[in-house]
Amino acid sequence: MIEPPFYPIVYLRGYAGTQGAVEDTVSTPYMGFNRGSTRMRQAHTGAIQPHVFESPVIRLIKDHGYEDAYHDGQTLPVGPVASQSIWIFRYYDVVDEVLGDGNRREIEFHARELGEFLRHVRDATRDPANDDVQEHTAQFRAYLVAHSMGGLICRCYLQNPEIPDIDGLINDEKKESHKGVDKVFTYGTPHGGIEFRRGLGWVEGLRDFIDPNDAGNFGPRRMREFLALPEGASLQSLNGWFPEERVFSLVGTDARDYGAAAGLSKRAVGPLSDGLVQIKNATVDGAPRAFVHRSHSGHYGIVNSESGYQNLRRFLFGDRRVLVEMTNVAVSLPPEIGQKMTDGSKLRASYHIDMIVSVRGVPVELHRRTWDEESAIFRQYDELTSHPTKLFTAFLLPSARVNQNRESLGFALRLQIRVPEYELDNRLFLDDHYEGGILFSDKLNISVTPRNEGESEIMYGWDSETPNRTSRKLELLADAHARVGEIPFTTGSVRPGIEGNLRLTVSPWNS
Repeated sequence: MIEPPFYPIVYLRGYAGTQGAVEDTVSTPYMGFNRGSTRMRQAHTGAIQPHVFESPVIRLIKDHGYEDAYHDGQTLPVGPVASQSIWIFRYYDVVDEVLGDGNRREIEFHARELGEFLRHVRDATRDPANDDVQEHTAQFRAYLVAHSMGGLICRCYLQNPEIPDIDGLINDEKKESHKGVDKVFTYGTPHGGIEFRRGLGWVEGLRDFIDPNDAGNFGPRRMREFLALPEGASLQSLNGWFPEERVFSLVGTDARDYGAAAGLSKRAVGPLSDGLVQIKNATVDGAPRAFVHRSHSGHYGIVNSESGYQNLRRFLFGDRRVLVEMTNVAVSLPPEIGQKMTDGSKLRASYHIDMIVSVRGVPVELHRRTWDEESAIFRQYDELTSHPTKLFTAFLLPSARVNQNRESLGFALRLQIRVPEYELDNRLFLDDHYEGGILFSDKLNISVTPRNEGESEIMYGWDSETPNRTSRKLELLADAHARVGEIPFTTGSVRPGIEGNLRLTVSPWNS
């Protein structure tokens, strides 16, 4: 019987660029979802110790009671298989020279096969002795979890009207269906394509023209075809075919640790990327996302990471969604700038916003964007002061509490806003400028206590006032199906300075 929110999980691996990579891929049962990692970290004693992440497969089994869907060596067991199971969509099997015919297939082919695969999962997870066919069919949903190109296959299945859904529906009928999918989680997917740094545009043209080993799937012309996007629409748009809030984008920011075999791609794509996918292209428009300092793949890859897993489990199984935005920002300029300005002076200023988010009891950060790692949020003066800036979306999971006797769910955010460089009348203003200066820096501690009927009580406190404690109650106002509250921050009368609010929008999740 399907027991939400513990739906079957279907994993789709990323792109295999060579036939050798295809053969390596199909020779492993979990196609990368079973890969873990060991990293060094400093313990509270000061000693340097290894920190082991076993793999997403093992952790989902240990933490949430999932089962492996494989049975007697069969990749598509007939069942019955527990609904709380992990499945691997082995779409590269048909490309392998032993298991298939060695010929590459188009994204649309794999998307059609994904619909067939979901239908098989639905039928195999029905217990003939206890589950009514119609009831099971109506209740069935699956989670799609995908790395890199696997996320584009998911999007093609979801939003291309000519790709049949789990019930064989196409076009308008498909648009109104649930498609057998509850949520989608993508690791390092090039939702906006893969771009090369300035001066290497010829590489993109060569890729899109010759299309070696389907690399053209990451160019705008081909993406518009298989995602069924009209000319002018954002490549990162779901185009109304699936709810954006039910797609999560995990973005890698470590371009340096991408594997040695991918050195050419790393050099071609450059910084502000995970080594292969640029940060700006790794998200779905309007969807929640998190940034982690991991590379596209390899030993320091985004899939085989504790931070990736912690985001995954909270998005799939959590019961509260918290969106944090920076609003009503006002910035005061240095007095020296004002003294030099005259009527008609042109002033430009840019700001870098560092944001690190952690949850109570978890030894890794769930979200990390910093200037030092070339991933900070960048805003011009006018953008910062006239529009809200989305900082992050957190999902809270009661079962992950360190102390199960404590009602509240705790997380903290470290916020730094770096002193900008000022440009006055097209000349840098360097008087009294020191590189690396901070305009604002503090840590905000937040505890969310679930109440009846989806309500929440929120307490907060800044480290500068009450270190690692919450001391004030946040007043929440009703807003549609959510509750909204604002926490002020300020540097006071110091100039240059900044003030504004952090707006928290809290809504039920998985209800």
